[in-house]
Amino acid sequence: MLGSESALDDAPHFSPQTPGSPAAPRRQSKESSLTINCVTFPHPDVMPEQQLLKPSEWSYCDYFWADKKDSQGNNTVSGFEILLQKQLKGKQTQKEMAEFVRERIKIEEEYAKNLSKLSQNSLAAQEEGTLGEAWAQLKKSLADEAEVHLKFSSKLQSEVEKPLLNFRENFKKDMKKCDHHIADLRKQLASRYAAVEKARKALTERQKDLEAKTQQLEVKLSNKTEEEIKKARRKSTQAGDDLMRCVDLYNQAQSKWFEEMVTTTLELERLEVERVEMIRQHLCQYTQLRHETDMFNQSTVELVDQLLRKVDPAKDRELWVKEHKTGDIRPVDMEI
Repeated sequence: MLGSESALDDAPHFSPQTPGSPAAPRRQSKESSLTINCVTFPHPDVMPEQQLLKPSEWSYCDYFWADKKDSQGNNTVSGFEILLQKQLKGKQTQKEMAEFVRERIKIEEEYAKNLSKLSQNSLAAQEEGTLGEAWAQLKKSLADEAEVHLKFSSKLQSEVEKPLLNFRENFKKDMKKCDHHIADLRKQLASRYAAVEKARKALTERQKDLEAKTQQLEVKLSNKTEEEIKKARRKSTQAGDDLMRCVDLYNQAQSKWFEEMVTTTLELERLEVERVEMIRQHLCQYTQLRHETDMFNQSTVELVDQLLRKVDPAKDRELWVKEHKTGDIRPVDMEI
């Protein structure tokens, strides 16, 4: 069950006799109990004060014993099925989160590709001097930024997307085994309850037969002998014994279902905590990578900022003049 018996063995063990459990005490009277969908609960009119198995924790093992109508208000859905549906829904949302991260990876890869392409553009390449240096560095910063985003997308894939996809790969298969196990126990409980009702009906019929024969003998309306009365009494007693045996078997089945419900719901609770914590950790990793990307992107433009602060029109003019000057002797007037 759940892919590992040891995982369930570690869960706390509870008995139907635990105070506050919904399982009925053995041979509980009809007036003090109420059976719904083959599960016996204390009757609300005489129900003693109950204590939760895990008080103040809002644990699965305390709040999913009764069945409820489905979304259409028709068939009943067990509390365990509701828990199971939550687990499967969580698995699906986890998968969708991974798909979301995959889309972000695609955006980052495309963005990096376009940045790299733009960094190789030759526009304004003829700019000279300190302004030309700043312009060249700005273009180079695009290539550096592209590399940063490529690394970001790669880390997103390995450190966020992949773990989300791979976490509990066989989860659905394990949940199916778990579902079948609890469902089989519930079916067995229903079968035991049907046997109890059949035995109860048989006892009623034997008691009526015994009463009728006894009354007939008392008013002398029949030739029934005392031997026949004894035979009817034996059958009535046997029917009572059969009923008690069926009730014992039913209580054993309910006890087994109860224990497995507690153990398994606690395991589902643990798995849900584990899932939420795993997703939280990897989303934290996502934000950390984003912070790092921002810092790296900032570092790629720091040199651009430095060079822009050094842009000096006078210096540019000096450099350009020194390179392109044609002579520094000025013309004078001609004399005769």
